[in-house]
Amino acid sequence: MNGKTIKGILKVPSGLIGTIVLVAVLAIALLGPLFTPHSITAIVGTSSAPPGHGFLLGTDFLGRDVLSRVLAGGRSVIGIGFAATVLAYLVGVTIGLFAGYRGGTSDAIAMRVVDVFLAFPPLLLLLLLIGGLGQHIWVLIVSVIFALAPPIARVTRTATQSVSKQSYVEAAQARGDSTLVIWRGDILPNIMHTILADFGIRFAVSILLVASLNYLGLGLTPPAADWGLMTSENQATFILNPAAVVAPAVMLALLTISINLIADAYIRVVGGRVVSRRRRRRAGATPVATPPLHALKEVA
Repeated sequence: MNGKTIKGILKVPSGLIGTIVLVAVLAIALLGPLFTPHSITAIVGTSSAPPGHGFLLGTDFLGRDVLSRVLAGGRSVIGIGFAATVLAYLVGVTIGLFAGYRGGTSDAIAMRVVDVFLAFPPLLLLLLLIGGLGQHIWVLIVSVIFALAPPIARVTRTATQSVSKQSYVEAAQARGDSTLVIWRGDILPNIMHTILADFGIRFAVSILLVASLNYLGLGLTPPAADWGLMTSENQATFILNPAAVVAPAVMLALLTISINLIADAYIRVVGGRVVSRRRRRRAGATPVATPPLHALKEVA
């Protein structure tokens, strides 16, 4: 993503709003732990006290400061979600490139395996994996990878199939370029906009999956400060101090909405057609662009 693309996103109203909100949420999540007024584990007041008496958001069900826990609760969900999304793309893009470029039997086998995982609802698949492997951060990350990698592979395969038919790829094959060289130099540059646009959507899904598992008590465990876990812990005392549930829920909502707004703005800016000018000049041909980004989103 170059500076021109970033400027284009900021010119789109939804992109500007999404960027402002995302920067604010990330600032709170990353810098918030440095400004917590109290320890996130210290009991500093009565249980589920409403806002006031020195506590801006009141206290939680144990008497801990809600503001401190909200400020410290974003790193885990964002960190785990981002790590899982990046690793899922490494797996999914590799599978999609292999299937889309090789075609034939290799494509059929790879996609049937992908279809098996797509047959399971993501949350159900995560519950099965965590139930069998236990509650650990690495299990949580691996579970999200299993949930995200199959649709990523589908999107990448569709884009790769379109690019692989172009004359500049055939020219690279005729020159004797290896498969990895063709992937890196001819295919990936032409599908990168599609991958980046899809990344925003998958990142938002990853955050929601991680937060959902924490909410269900299958991810991080108390006394960890996490926005998803906080909503679960304080729902029984919601009537006494709604802020203990609403504050972390609002942070999660703002985070996922802002990511989706930026992803939508990115799609509008880059458009639906991408060509590699460098490869086109080398091959002396006019390649057909990849499918529209919105069409590729529907494949997922």
